[in-house]
Amino acid sequence: MIEAILFDLDGTLVDTAPDMGGALNNLLIEENLAPISMDTIRPYVSQGGLVLTRLGFSGHVAEAEIEPLRLRFLQHYRDIVADQSNLFDGFEQVLDSLQEQGTPWGIVTNKPEWLTTPLLEQLGLLENSAVVICGDSLEKRKPHPLPLIVAAETIGIACQNCVYVGDDQRDIDAGTAANMKTLIAAYGYIEANTNIENWRADGVIQNPLDLLTHPLLKLELRGNDTDS
Repeated sequence: MIEAILFDLDGTLVDTAPDMGGALNNLLIEENLAPISMDTIRPYVSQGGLVLTRLGFSGHVAEAEIEPLRLRFLQHYRDIVADQSNLFDGFEQVLDSLQEQGTPWGIVTNKPEWLTTPLLEQLGLLENSAVVICGDSLEKRKPHPLPLIVAAETIGIACQNCVYVGDDQRDIDAGTAANMKTLIAAYGYIEANTNIENWRADGVIQNPLDLLTHPLLKLELRGNDTDS
């Protein structure tokens, strides 16, 4: 019986690409380089600041210069962390439905706490979230299963009764290793030509509203009356 849903953050629950991309382009402009298109940036957002910094400065700086630039990128991002970021369309209805059913939901992200908390606060997501595990909350982060295991323990639900939804292979690997069911958010930040079937998830959703009717959840979410 599925009793809780856990979500990845960037590219799954919240569309953070506009602000992540804006921060990268602000840094590029500061370094007298041309900004790059959001279409180029978007598929890499879930992979974090290091990958984005390398993307922006590829061919312009030596690898030894990337880490200082990454730290500056993160500061730029903190300045605009929720200026344009929003829940993906449909998630308001999904979260309202979970709330009405009494089904707890939470967030497990590799994003550090100093960026996660202000983002969630500004989007009003902290109040009803049963748990938030950030990339620096524990000694391990995804694809290690520990963050998901601790999230389940925090809300008092067995891992096998949880679903984890994410848009990166490390999300599915972590969920599987934690003995959770897994769903791929195919609308998220996934590079073109990625064969998501190779991730071996338990299912795929094309948009957040699919969660309301997915066979894995529709008959099993606590609070649904399946006998009526």
